Amino acid sequence: MNKYQLQERTKKFHIDVIRLCEILPKNIAAYEIAKQLIRSAGSVGANYRAVCLAKSQTDFVYKIKVVLEEADESLYWLEILKETGIADHTSLINPLLTEAKELVFIFSASRKKANDTLTKQNIKIAK
Repeated sequence: MNKYQLQERTKKFHIDVIRLCEILPKNIAAYEIAKQLIRSAGSVGANYRAVCLAKSQTDFVYKIKVVLEEADESLYWLEILKETGIADHTSLINPLLTEAKELVFIFSASRKKANDTLTKQNIKIAK
């Protein structure tokens, strides 16, 4: 998968999350979770675009860590929606859970590979 395909994939993830959140119940818990989920899912796509414009390998590693954190946060909120029963739209939430897990895996692997490259080059990165 190239960077343009991954940009489209992360954008689709955000759009699909928005569509799920639009049909959630109209109560305070669903509203607050939806707000957090939409923010984190949008951050995955927006920050991945920043990754694609990284100025250096160190900059790439820093930015990919942000994307990984946001993807993992999105996964967390989706799990909360499912486990609380707030989102009983199994046909919508299960594919989003799968996609969030795959994105976490992809960005985790990217971070590891980039860290390994920096280590081989003996470059220090901020933790």
